[in-house]
Amino acid sequence: MNIGVDIPVVLLGLLLALLPWWRQPLAASEAASLVTVPADRLSRLLDWALRAAASLAIAAMVLALARPFVGAQRVEKVARGAHIVLTLDRSLSMDQTFAGRNPRGGDESKSETARRLLNAFIGERKHDLFGVVAFSTRPMAVLPLSDDRVAARAAVDAAATPGLAFTNVADGLFMALSYFRERRASASRAIVLISDGAAEIDFRSAERLRAQFAAYDASLYWVFLRTAGSPGLFDKPKDVRNDNAKAMPERYLHKFFQTLQVPYTPYEADDPQALAQAIADIDRLETQPLVYTERIPRRDMSGVAYAIAALLLLVGVLAKAAERRFAA
Repeated sequence: MNIGVDIPVVLLGLLLALLPWWRQPLAASEAASLVTVPADRLSRLLDWALRAAASLAIAAMVLALARPFVGAQRVEKVARGAHIVLTLDRSLSMDQTFAGRNPRGGDESKSETARRLLNAFIGERKHDLFGVVAFSTRPMAVLPLSDDRVAARAAVDAAATPGLAFTNVADGLFMALSYFRERRASASRAIVLISDGAAEIDFRSAERLRAQFAAYDASLYWVFLRTAGSPGLFDKPKDVRNDNAKAMPERYLHKFFQTLQVPYTPYEADDPQALAQAIADIDRLETQPLVYTERIPRRDMSGVAYAIAALLLLVGVLAKAAERRFAA
């Protein structure tokens, strides 16, 4: 344990702890010589105990004045959880409702619904590390992997602000994967992609994504916030000429994710209830054993030292009060 004191020079006062062995504060004996007093083993033991208590009381008071502490520590613990990177779409369409119109009255936009549910999700996951990435035209590192729940909620709130019209999914995923670069594989890793659209991914980016997902062994959850009337992940075009990545980017991005050779789970949410169910499923699935480090802050031990000194001084006071003089 990392134990120390703030004022080391005060410890010189520990020499005072020898005083009780030189002289006792109890009343002097009226016997001319102790040789004339019969041997009393119990009295001898009691004398030693009182001297020891007095010495310890002085030592405890000196130690308290030196302000002892137990330094900050990092303790490795095992729980159930994951390293989760929330990758949030910041495109302008996220500010619309699931019906595809601007919010009015009591309506929530897709970004507001996602923010509300993700904040609850973060609060329920006690041992996870959360990171947040936001993307539209370019990705933005909002929060690195952290166990700070307040910071994670603030990052989700900040990432829900509107961005630009373009949805650059590939760069958002590259940045999310980079969060695992400095982290040892002590827990399951997951990327939760929340987006209401997609874009075509070029061949080079696709190969890089495939390699990085395999290297980091990261699961992928795609929560696709489907606007009413728009094509879904599993829809096939009626006209075969539209069966391509430019015309149906969401369908082809889903097909690409299926080739990653890592656990991939798609969700198609077309209302707030469906989004809530998707997040609940992710909460249930990501419960692998997690090795994490908990930081224990520095603890001031002066109060404990003062309490010990007070208890030992009380013993001395009671012993003094118990003295009795006997008439000759």
